[in-house]
Amino acid sequence: MEDVRFLVVDDAIFMRTVLKKMLTDANFTVVGEAGNGLQAIEMAQQLQPDIVTLDITMPEMDGIQAIDRILEVSPNTKIIMCSAMGQHSKVVEAIKKGAKDFIVKPFEKTRVLQAIYNVMNR
Repeated sequence: MEDVRFLVVDDAIFMRTVLKKMLTDANFTVVGEAGNGLQAIEMAQQLQPDIVTLDITMPEMDGIQAIDRILEVSPNTKIIMCSAMGQHSKVVEAIKKGAKDFIVKPFEKTRVLQAIYNVMNR
């Protein structure tokens, strides 16, 4: 697969670190990271990543609120939502707004890679 560029968005530094390691171990490129939806929009506009992994629950602006704006400033970007268990209704809302897939915390590498291949092959 060609070099896929990622923006990793999560308010928890630990979760960003775990996900970045999974991505770089799979030979993907992480071009940036953000801790909330406002930063994610700004970075998506600047970096034009192929995929944004977007946490649902964050301060200042959550992932659901950020979806429309990210797709507005970076229309070719695919969004994979990151959710905790029990956030099914939020994931459904995110998919309706334009997210292409979701992964559940704690992250399982096989599921993360499956979600990436799913969105890149659409």
